[in-house]
This record gives sequence, structure tokens and C-alpha cells, in this order.
Amino acid sequence: MLTILAHPAGALAPAGILSGTISDATPNAEQLRRGQYLVAAGDCLSCHTRAGGEALAGGLALSTPFGLIYTANLTPDKQTGIGSWTEQQFYRAMHEGVDDQGINLYPAFPYPWFQLTSRADDDAIFAFLKSTPPVAYTPPADALPFPMNFRIVVKVWNLLFLDTAAFRADSSQSAEWNRGAYLVNGLGHCGDCHTPKNFLGGDKSHQAFHGARLGDWVAPDLTSNERTGLGSWSVNEVAEYLQNGRNVHAGAGGPMAEVITYSTSLLTDADRHAIAVYLKSQVAAPSTASGAPDIGTMRRGAAIYVDACSSCHLDDGVGQPRVFPPLGRNAMVQQGDATAVEHVILAGSRIGTSALRTTPLTMPSFAWKLSDADIAAVSTYIRNSWGNQAAAVTAAEVHDLRKALHLDADRLTANSGDRL
Repeated sequence: MLTILAHPAGALAPAGILSGTISDATPNAEQLRRGQYLVAAGDCLSCHTRAGGEALAGGLALSTPFGLIYTANLTPDKQTGIGSWTEQQFYRAMHEGVDDQGINLYPAFPYPWFQLTSRADDDAIFAFLKSTPPVAYTPPADALPFPMNFRIVVKVWNLLFLDTAAFRADSSQSAEWNRGAYLVNGLGHCGDCHTPKNFLGGDKSHQAFHGARLGDWVAPDLTSNERTGLGSWSVNEVAEYLQNGRNVHAGAGGPMAEVITYSTSLLTDADRHAIAVYLKSQVAAPSTASGAPDIGTMRRGAAIYVDACSSCHLDDGVGQPRVFPPLGRNAMVQQGDATAVEHVILAGSRIGTSALRTTPLTMPSFAWKLSDADIAAVSTYIRNSWGNQAAAVTAAEVHDLRKALHLDADRLTANSGDRL
């Protein structure tokens, strides 16, 4: 089932728990260090830390097509967390989606991917979680409509979509490729966001990594498509993006910013490179045709771009790589679904940070300044300039997203074109 991170813009989780040093004198130190690393690989902190809350104590609202689900408390508190769990119960949760009481967990907890994790890695994760500070906190009750509020439906979902096969290395591929496959398809659960879902929330496996709508964002194509995917990126450029949230092609905003900060930036160079090798091997998703945009819309969009965007991204869209992302031949800009472009213009965005890139570069919101028609025009212009080609954006699409984001339309300036 599709899950969407619900941190407010700019709300960052306490990451020290993943970067703290574990002393050699600590019992089972090697296993704890391994678990600490794997918790980062699984991006557990992003989902299990609510804004203003303690690390891993849960309570973050995940918006799914079926309602709101709140993440669980993973600290070792015995009443509200996993303090009374056993290794076997944790393993079962990771592989079957069943908690310590035998109750099915919703697949907003990505056990369909975590089930590829080895028993040794599961035990290390559990050991590390049990070593963290206990927090007495009970997340809110899930807000799901009938019949999704009855967990019996998850049993049916598992029968339809849960693949329980263990990870098997592909002998025709390199050890590095197999390591990347283990991380991407297991703890990294990249397909959870980047693979389209059917109406029941199951993966459309024949479209793996083709990109998918993610609530008010879009998780882009990760295949080798030259226009919308990673086809024009080198392995090293993919690895650089995973380390720093930016490279010569793009900057990581939205939910991906937190993935960079609390997960991939904390991995080893070898693991980031392995992930990049695996992703670069994915067969290109088919390109979708789009008609030529309206000339009047392009002229209007060009004028708005010069006024609002060119100071950072420059007149020719080349930007300032690793600072202000280039917009020409930009894969995110050219996704079939323009939601991410509209979202960034409406609400602004922050690029993820890392130890080497500590400044959270920010794009401001233009919702106060640009009307729906303005944003549709400039989005269409950007999506069809400097080598880009993508479907036009309509004012109605922008209006719907503005409403979903609860942005105030009353502050539009008087000369900002069509008013709401």
C-alpha cells in the first residue's frame, strides 16, 4: 500500500541516534553497530519519528489511499514500544507483517520488502533498537474507513501480494550488483514509492521502478529511460546523489530529502555504489508521447520564468549544478505526472543534507505570488524547454493541488493573472 511521509515542511527528525559512536566496551558492540547501520539503510528514522517527537518513538501520520496510519513506537519501552518483544517476534513482523500479539500489520509498514532481509540482519536491527532509549508514547489510533479498519483484510492482501521467497543472489551478475539488489529490494524498499500500485495497493510488478504518484508528490522513474529516468546519469552520479542529495543533474526535495539525510547519506561508499549499479541495470520504462504545447501558454510561461525563476536557474535553464538544479533535460521535470513540479512551485522545497553538504538549500513558495494559470503556464514552459518534452499542465490541476496543500490563495498579487 502506498505510504506518504507526513512531516511538515522543514521538520527534521533527531538523527544523532544513527551517527552516535558505539564503544568497543559495549556488550555485543559489533552487532549493535551493524544494527545501527541497517536501521539507517531501512530509513526507519524518517517514518518512526514524528515532528517534535523522540527518535523512533513513532506517531508519524502516513497518508495512504485507504486512510491515515500512524507509525509504531520502535523504542524498547515495554508498555508502548518493543521492549517486551522477542527476536522471533521481530523477525515475524519483518517477514510476515504480524506483531507480537499475532495481529496483522498494515503494509504501510514495508514488510513486503523487509522480508528479504537476512535473519542475521534482522537480529542486528532488533538488538540496536533494544539498545536505544525507551520512550513511553502511544501513537494515535489509525483512521481507516470500513472495511479497512478490520485487519482481517490484510490477510487477504498478503495472499494476493506478499512474496515470501528469500533473497537469492543472481549468479549471472556481479557481487556488487547483488548487494545493490539486496538493499534496493529489501531494507531500502525503493519500490514502495517508485513502483506504481494497483487499486488494492499492490505493486504493478511489471512496471517496477517506473515511477508513481505519491500523494502530493511523485516518486520518479528509476529505470534507464533517457528522458524521465536515470539513463543520462552515470553510476557515480547516482551514488553522489545518494550521498549528498544533489549532483549535476538534480537536487533531492520532498520525501526524498529525508531519505538522503537519514538513510543513504549514512551508508558506505561501497553500498551507495552497489545501489547505483543495480538501478542503472533496470530496463528503461517506455516513454509516453506528448503533444506540442500551446504557443500562447509557452510565451506566458517564458515571461513568468524570467521574472520568478531565472535568477537562480538562469535564462537557459542550466542552473548552478549542486546548488540550484538545472532544469534542462531534467528527469523529474519531465515525469508523466507533473505533480512534483507544481508542488515545488506552490509550496517550495528543501534539498536533503549530508555530512559533506550541510546546508539545506531551499526554494521558496510562489503560491502567494502566482495564480493557478501562472503556475500551469510556467510549469508547461519548463517541461518543454531546453530539451525537455512533457505534457502541458492545466490550471485545474494546479488548483486541485493548491487546495490539497491548504495554501492560501487570497494573497495573490493583484497583477498575477487569473485569480482563484
